[in-house]
Amino acid sequence: MVTTDLEALAQRVSVAARSVARSSSLARDDALRMGAEQVLVDAPAILASNVADLEEAKAAGLGATALDRLRLASMAEALRSVAAAADPLGEVLEGSVRPNGLRVERVRVPLGVVGIIYENRPNVTSDAAGLCLKSGNAAFLRGSSSALRTNRAIVTALRRALEKADLPTDAITLVEDTSHATAVQFMRLRGLIDCLIPRGGPALISALLEHATVPYVLDGDGNCHVYVDAAADLEMAISIVANAKLQRPGVCNAAESLLVHRSIAARFLPRAAAALEGVELYGCERTRAILEGVEAATDEHFATEFLSLAMSVAVVDDLDGAIEHIARFGSGHSEAIVTADMVAADRFVREVDAAAVLVNASTRFIDGGELGLGAEVGISTQKLHARGPMGLRELTCAKWVVRGEGQVRE
Repeated sequence: MVTTDLEALAQRVSVAARSVARSSSLARDDALRMGAEQVLVDAPAILASNVADLEEAKAAGLGATALDRLRLASMAEALRSVAAAADPLGEVLEGSVRPNGLRVERVRVPLGVVGIIYENRPNVTSDAAGLCLKSGNAAFLRGSSSALRTNRAIVTALRRALEKADLPTDAITLVEDTSHATAVQFMRLRGLIDCLIPRGGPALISALLEHATVPYVLDGDGNCHVYVDAAADLEMAISIVANAKLQRPGVCNAAESLLVHRSIAARFLPRAAAALEGVELYGCERTRAILEGVEAATDEHFATEFLSLAMSVAVVDDLDGAIEHIARFGSGHSEAIVTADMVAADRFVREVDAAAVLVNASTRFIDGGELGLGAEVGISTQKLHARGPMGLRELTCAKWVVRGEGQVRE
């Protein structure tokens, strides 16, 4: 059988993963701290690469959302935060002693090779590499052409840190071929990639669902709703809705849909529209009867993750109507209710099916750093293995360890 260049690269990453899994927590933490320092040392080269990527993206007509995701976050600080976190490896999840004297434990262990395929977002390169290394995994990264220079510069800095820490440099490896054919091949490296995490738009997710043979954790769309209940504090609701939509509209935890109880719609919607100045609103018939000039919303609008200054709006009869609307159009990411009625809040928490549910808080808080996880590798909208922000513990699995003294089964 002929081995392709990508397969050969994956085999090297797989060998590195076994070495990282054997390494000490101290060695991995040292590598992360050195990585933070190296990123700062290499900052001029990284920033120059990022500027070149941005200029090329602008020339190619890349939208504002994509350009926002190309800009660099505070990578060094995130790496130090991950280094300071508790090591998840070796944590005993449960343990018991059987009647025959066998001592049984379930222990956290690395996944192995974590493949991450993503678009724009060069900060994912650093965040994912740091989280994978801390949790004893190798990071196999395939970014997009729009951020290739930046990704290459970041990975170069991190690999220098691995070398200084006496860890295999292939534990952080970037696939520089950004073609669609290579992306498909990457998704099919079963036996070489242990877990695949995609971070991107509908086209990437569709390609993953069609082609992937590697087990994956789906980082899906963020069609997030804010429901303003009849018992809501309207000042609080205005603040939450504006923050959820405007603070950073091009990310997955930004609010895309506003639901309002019919009993307060006439009072609330004009104030909400004023607070959402600059946002293109698409409303149901009852919304349009209150707000002049709002374009009619279709089912497609209600199902869309806009990632821009656009939002769908619906007036619902009651809490049941809000829950039903979310069940029909939501993507399972993050859903919020604003209410002073804790019975309603508790029902919303119980009945809304999403990775995260918020009461009287902005959807923008569903983020690994904001929830105390440090950096995150993505936000899972599926239900198996991991759900919600994926931090260190979500990059591990469990191993059963059984210790005996010669017991045999009768």
